[in-house]
Amino acid sequence: MSAADPTAQHTFLALPDLASRTLAGAVVHADDEFFAEKENLLLPQEAVFDPTLFGHKGKIYDGWETRRRRTPGQDCAIVRLGVPGVVHGVVVDTAFFRGNYPPQVALDGAWIDGYPDAHELAGARWRPLVRPAAALGDTRNPYPVDDETPVTHVRLWMIPDGGIARLRVHGEPTPDPRFLTGTVDLAAAENGGRVADCSDLFYSSPGNILAPGRSRHMGEGWENARRRDDGNDHVTVALAGPGTVEHVEIDTSYYIGNAPGAASLHGIRCAEDLERPDAWVELVPRTRLQPDCRHRFLVDSDATAATPVRFARLDVFPDGGIARLRVHGRLTPDAIEHLAGRIAPARHTGLTSP
Repeated sequence: MSAADPTAQHTFLALPDLASRTLAGAVVHADDEFFAEKENLLLPQEAVFDPTLFGHKGKIYDGWETRRRRTPGQDCAIVRLGVPGVVHGVVVDTAFFRGNYPPQVALDGAWIDGYPDAHELAGARWRPLVRPAAALGDTRNPYPVDDETPVTHVRLWMIPDGGIARLRVHGEPTPDPRFLTGTVDLAAAENGGRVADCSDLFYSSPGNILAPGRSRHMGEGWENARRRDDGNDHVTVALAGPGTVEHVEIDTSYYIGNAPGAASLHGIRCAEDLERPDAWVELVPRTRLQPDCRHRFLVDSDATAATPVRFARLDVFPDGGIARLRVHGRLTPDAIEHLAGRIAPARHTGLTSP
């Protein structure tokens, strides 16, 4: 970073980017994205520019660009942060936008529980984090924020219109402590989870949803064919062992026009009961999903405390793609003892230290 860089003296840059795609941040709404799509705002790499690249709508920019306004008003985009937090500063990068950048920008924040859609977000109680401030073209414009209240979403304003290449939202993460429990992902492939059954794997393997890390694109999840009947798609996972479930993650990252409309999760004790509808225990009721969103749900621990579950079935309605499924819980003492018993003989046949 050069001395001429306007961001160079800002200490908030050392804080995490709460909007990062790596943390599951997503742009969930834009009033207008006629020239360049809103999702570019959160791309992790620096913006690039090809002076020869044109499309049907004109010059192609690596950023978010709206059409020229001919009526009063201003354009906005709403970002769901990957991790809620206290925002200490933002960078609005107008790289390569020279004659088409917004002369002013502003940023609002709000704490919004659950996973609202764009219409519901419009009615949220927003408060200003960065009041209307001047912006320069082809520049990383820094704006310190003096606000100690955590937010889950931010709303970026271009006043009145124009193009922005990237948005970075630096701050202190403040995750929901209810999810910070001493559990393991019982569905993870690396912990012994595996797919036991699946209704459809036309585009990609359901095993992808049990992979470590976050998906990097749509091809790294499970996507089924488009349904033309009254049924729904589903996948059943054999967990690492019998356990009690405390919280669940259903991630639709990168599934934007093909995410499920809703999903539910049920658990069952043993393989012999898989074909008995009355034996399944509801872990997550049928719940609306949002596209390109990491959803997290608390599970009533009483549901699996009396009868630990060995299998979990994810139903998507009616179809659509899932990037990852996480089933966080605790193995039963008997399950841990069983696994230890399987490993013990191997320890006696392997190499030993002198």
